[in-house]
Amino acid sequence: MVAIKASAVDAFLARPQPDAFAVLLYGPDAGLVAERAERLAAKALEGSGDPFGLVRLEGDELASDPGRLADEARTIALFGGKRVIRVRAGGRAITAAVEALLGGPAPESLTVVEAGDLKKSAPLRALFEKSPRAAALPCYPDEAAGRDRLIDEEMRAAGLSIAPEARALLTAHLAADRMAAREEVRKLCLYAMGGGRIEPDDVTAVIADAGDIGMDEAVDAAFTGRTADTAALLRSLKVGGTPSSVVVGAALRHALSLHRMRGDVDGGRSARSVVESAGGAIHFRRKDAVERALSRWSSERLIGAVSRFADAVALTRRSPALGEAASERALLATAAEAARAGR
Repeated sequence: MVAIKASAVDAFLARPQPDAFAVLLYGPDAGLVAERAERLAAKALEGSGDPFGLVRLEGDELASDPGRLADEARTIALFGGKRVIRVRAGGRAITAAVEALLGGPAPESLTVVEAGDLKKSAPLRALFEKSPRAAALPCYPDEAAGRDRLIDEEMRAAGLSIAPEARALLTAHLAADRMAAREEVRKLCLYAMGGGRIEPDDVTAVIADAGDIGMDEAVDAAFTGRTADTAALLRSLKVGGTPSSVVVGAALRHALSLHRMRGDVDGGRSARSVVESAGGAIHFRRKDAVERALSRWSSERLIGAVSRFADAVALTRRSPALGEAASERALLATAAEAARAGR
């Protein structure tokens, strides 16, 4: 089976190819990857009453026991019907496990592998793209059309409509991560339930309840290379009374935190394990963004970012007007640098 283009992923999810018993979902948007994996699993298990029909495996475990994936995939369901094996790739290679699965007889089950942003040359991606019995689905961050569809879906489900001005304000504040964005829209719908139509004041009220989340999203957008989102969030924060000079202070603290974590990654640990071990120090909404940032920023480049932000903070103290402009430039330059690193 050839590699599936991003524009054809939704069509594949609606009607999965029956001869593809293994599917790889990959991309920088971890929420979108997880949401689509959930959708594939639900479709495969439709009508099944087997409580053990879904099996979850960690990639790092399969790296130590490559034969386990094929064994699980070929295990017959206890109550009949189809089984789904969901695998979350980690820091260790699972190509041997996938090769064992794809090289043997076709199982009755569906294997869904969730991975991060994989280059075309990545061995795992190449395995799925070249196999006639597998499929590789790219999951890229939502663009404007994708966010509009997400908003429309949740509005229909809640029986609500949304004013154009409220939609524009909401879109500017949504995280690029699909799952986090959907949760924000659902929270807004819950707040406005019974009102019939969501207005800008409703969006503002929900955003205000989020505290520093908007500022965190701007920082995360910059460090993960989402230049357009960074610019939009900075404008939105400024309208709400939070200048870029305040955001750059948060970015400085975040850069220092990333530098400490990057040291652990350089020491041999996976980015995911470093993030998970931080526990409550990293809000659960930010973990995927922090993991992506760690994959794009070396220790040396993080030192450069720290210097850039520190200069902007110092200039703000001497001259607030100049510092505001310098802070915005520093954040946008960081986003551009991260975007280049992700190519």
